[in-house]
Amino acid sequence: MEFMELQDKTHDETKQGQAYFPASNGLNSYKKLFYIESYGCAMNFSDSEIVASILQSEGFGATKNFEDADLVLLNTCSIREKAEMTVRKRLTEFRKTKESKPGMLIGILGCMAERLKSKLLEEEKLVDIVVGPDSYRSLPSLIMEAGTGQKAVNVLLSRDETYSDISPVRIDSNGINAFVSIMRGCNNMCSFCVVPFTRGRERSRDAHSIVAEVKGLFDRGFKEITLLGQNVDSYYWMDEQKDEIVTFAGLLEKVALVNLELRVRFSTSHPKDITDEVLHTMAKYENICRNIHLPIQSGSSRILQLMNRTYTREWYLGKIDRIREIMPDCGISADIITGFCTETEEDHQETMSAMEYSKYDYGYMYFYSERPGTLAERRYEDDIPEEVKRRRLHEIVALQGRLSRESNARDLGKSFKVLIEGDSKKSPLDWMGRSSHNKVIVFPKNDEATKKGDYVWVKVTDCTQATLIGQAVK
Repeated sequence: MEFMELQDKTHDETKQGQAYFPASNGLNSYKKLFYIESYGCAMNFSDSEIVASILQSEGFGATKNFEDADLVLLNTCSIREKAEMTVRKRLTEFRKTKESKPGMLIGILGCMAERLKSKLLEEEKLVDIVVGPDSYRSLPSLIMEAGTGQKAVNVLLSRDETYSDISPVRIDSNGINAFVSIMRGCNNMCSFCVVPFTRGRERSRDAHSIVAEVKGLFDRGFKEITLLGQNVDSYYWMDEQKDEIVTFAGLLEKVALVNLELRVRFSTSHPKDITDEVLHTMAKYENICRNIHLPIQSGSSRILQLMNRTYTREWYLGKIDRIREIMPDCGISADIITGFCTETEEDHQETMSAMEYSKYDYGYMYFYSERPGTLAERRYEDDIPEEVKRRRLHEIVALQGRLSRESNARDLGKSFKVLIEGDSKKSPLDWMGRSSHNKVIVFPKNDEATKKGDYVWVKVTDCTQATLIGQAVK
């Protein structure tokens, strides 16, 4: 999952960061309570829903207040040093609470758990339980072990674990949008990325369980699902009963046909793997959203080679052309890294020109920070001064700001089908929803019959860099 923390996707109505599990059954319904926070990519948030399901089946209830919890969990990210610093600070706060509540257990999940298990357990003594991304099923036994005063650890990676039989408990859900994990792990060895080492090799979940989960969500009133994977385009599953290979395009069609009133999104695509078959499937079904997140990382072929991205600048821009040829109205967004090892001003300008060419609606951008254990750490020197990285990032963010404003300005006067997700954060008198292109649209509640979960046509009358503003039309 190529999710970048420092970013320009500053939609007024969006939220990234922590996710809290709501105590739907009340604090007195369970003998033990748990609290969970998630950081990083959408896959981590999805994993937290799997963890919540496992804990609930063991009789744990949820609380929004970590002070009330018997078990406190952090689902972590290792993509950037800043993310790890945030988690360490939070663990220190939890440890102080534990001093006055000795029975409390503190656990760390996810990528950071895999990478820093010994340090967190023994050197810093911040946690009692460490659980890797493939070991969530063992959490109940680890809790029992930690309850005896032992340090409990399971960070073994798996070649076949997909949690396909676990029905996730939807965390902090609005009842409209849901994540559905279709695969785990990653086979792409991008030199800057720690994910293959913390989440293991790629494996795809069986298509029947995915479709069944999507059907269940729609029956419960959910109107939009996002298919998740580190690289969704490399989804590959053999249906032995039908002697049929299901590719991502095939899975996308199966999910779209669950119900045409259900919107379908996906994340993330890799430029080398997204196929014409996927693009034609998107164009065929109106309920598959017209938005592709296509990370470029750098606009320089030389830097892309050092990053081991396995495509060139020309290949990537050719893929942009192909998307626009098949779906002229498709929205496109990207991830961008600036200041990678040996990056020159010419390389930087090539990234800027690639952004201009691609005309991204929005982007996730950050400067390179070396991660321990990656190929880049072993092979290259992190030789770009931080002040140069920050200056280049500032220029990239400013450029994307202009591109986002121009993209939104092109929508003035147009009408879009919007799925209402809830009240606008700025005013309870306005609705907030998204277009098929993943743009946030805010509009007044003029029609009393409309409600959360409805589809409404909205004409755009104004815009900011981050948000479209409009009026509902018949």
